[in-house]
Amino acid sequence: MANEKFYLTTAIAYASSKPHMGNTYEIIMSDAVARFRRQTGYDVYFCTGTDEHGQKIENRAKDAGLSPQEYVDGVAGVIRGVWDCMGSSYDRFIRTTEPGHVRAVQKIFRRFYEKGDIYKGHYEGWYCTPCESFFTNTQIVDGKCPDCGAPVTQAREEAYFFKMSAYADRLIKYIEDHPGFIQPESRKNEMMNNFLKVGLQDLCVSRTSFKWGIPVDFDDKHVVYVWLDALTNYITAIGYDPDKSYEEQSEQFRRLWPADVHIIGKDILRFHTIYWPIFLMALDLPLPKKVFGHPWFNFGADKMSKSKGNVVYADELAESFGRDGVRYYALADMPYANDGSVTYQNVLNRYNQDLANNLGNLVSRTHAMTKKYFDGIVPTPAGEEGPDADLKATAEKAKKASFDLMNDYHIADALEAIFTLFGRANKYIDETTPWILAKDESNRARLGTVLYNLLEAVRFGAVLLTPFIPDTAENIFRQLGTDKTGYRTTDVFGALESGKPLGEAKTLFARIDEAKFLAEIEAKRKAAEENAPKQVAEPAHEAEIKIDRFGEIELRSAQILTCEPIPKAKKLYRIEVDLGYERRQIVSGIAKFYKPEDLIGKKVIVVANLAPATLCGVESKGMLLASGEEDVRVIFLDPATPNGERIH
Repeated sequence: MANEKFYLTTAIAYASSKPHMGNTYEIIMSDAVARFRRQTGYDVYFCTGTDEHGQKIENRAKDAGLSPQEYVDGVAGVIRGVWDCMGSSYDRFIRTTEPGHVRAVQKIFRRFYEKGDIYKGHYEGWYCTPCESFFTNTQIVDGKCPDCGAPVTQAREEAYFFKMSAYADRLIKYIEDHPGFIQPESRKNEMMNNFLKVGLQDLCVSRTSFKWGIPVDFDDKHVVYVWLDALTNYITAIGYDPDKSYEEQSEQFRRLWPADVHIIGKDILRFHTIYWPIFLMALDLPLPKKVFGHPWFNFGADKMSKSKGNVVYADELAESFGRDGVRYYALADMPYANDGSVTYQNVLNRYNQDLANNLGNLVSRTHAMTKKYFDGIVPTPAGEEGPDADLKATAEKAKKASFDLMNDYHIADALEAIFTLFGRANKYIDETTPWILAKDESNRARLGTVLYNLLEAVRFGAVLLTPFIPDTAENIFRQLGTDKTGYRTTDVFGALESGKPLGEAKTLFARIDEAKFLAEIEAKRKAAEENAPKQVAEPAHEAEIKIDRFGEIELRSAQILTCEPIPKAKKLYRIEVDLGYERRQIVSGIAKFYKPEDLIGKKVIVVANLAPATLCGVESKGMLLASGEEDVRVIFLDPATPNGERIH
């Protein structure tokens, strides 16, 4: 097992916004798996990163007044900051805007095209912007995306398509021949029955309706579809060169590929278990050994959503519970196949009961009794009595169970197995009553054995905990004053060296006052609610008009040349505008809201084909566009807008 490679990836996070607790679970889980594999002797390469192209990002950047690259630079930094806050030990953080990745994707696209796997056509159907995904009539649900629930829109555009159907039978056979390829089992059945066996449609792999993507280098109207771009990160991150055969690739690539596991959310399983394997087949590359589709963390019973206002962020939770408190909750509370549930009450209960009461109290009591009865020196055990054997057997069972469960990605069950050891150790204290043994000097040898067994149980458990809550494990080792921290030290119960002094005692997890904590959360929620923009009541609407009717209104850009009050008309200004092809006089009722100097020189929108009218004896030939009724706000244009340009 020593030095055997293990290549693990997460799905790369979409760089549209800060990841919430549901998104962050994936990096925490993947990090625990990576640390466990390193601990048990593997040469691990752990890859994560950010997916930075697509229409959604282009739109977000525009709304923020930034270029798309500026926008993703900022969000990628936020994502990496959250990953680091959670103690993620990744070896590679790839960004899909990296020049090397961009070049490789362009070569892959061209290779598919020249091979005949890609052809040009037109796409017409339903499109979900948040998911960057296309759907058929049978896939959408009540006019909404089947993956995220957002409304879908009709889209028609020129596009290149990948001939998925040419590889479908080969993929079906591969999945049937490799039963562990898609996990959990229920996810495999979903992919086979809902997509592959009903007939796989060709996939749109380019877009022309937006620009923020990797350009197709032989057809500059097109950018590469974000999913083809994103999925290839798993090979470009480790140096894949599309111009070379597998045998000609770099030593790193040949050593690491195929990936041992892709850890992803269940919502993107289709892309990773159907499209990605087919792309790899077309590149003549081996398929990954396993794709694990983990469930979601919901907030209570609802999926986390910013629009619902129920988003919880891992780094903010860490302010109250610490990094390991958040990691422990995420790993201990997420079921293997079903969705988990995050509430502040749940996190608090796990923290107080499991970490503060069970683990923290055990370490504190054991350290304190050793300090009190043996001056902080690890005692020497002398024989075995009563519950000693059962404590040791529990430790050995915890190791075997957690090892097997981690290898099968049953993360929460592995943690539960480890915590049975701490529960048994706490019971062992009640059974052996060290404080009573300490009253009689004749019991000193037995007291030393009891405390040694407790210290060793704590050490043994800390070794097993290292992949899950590494900071806590390291803290325990320091308190025990031991360097027996490697996984092989749990081959036998008893590796802790007698005669050595303990380190300084330190509280692992201070119990949190439940009532006070929940009251603070509620106060923050109310404050956020009060500071949130107030919902505007839906106004009365005019009767609907058709597009041809709207087209009758001629809106043009103009520049305000002069602006002066109209005598005896406090609300009105006489304004002269330059439409480029003519100058025109307009009377506007905005004197209450603007001074003339605020308007002169500004570019505005004018209704240019409005019939002339006379107001307070002054002729008006047009109207300025403005919003509001109680407070009127003129709509100003970019100063660079040419005069007379038609506004659509």
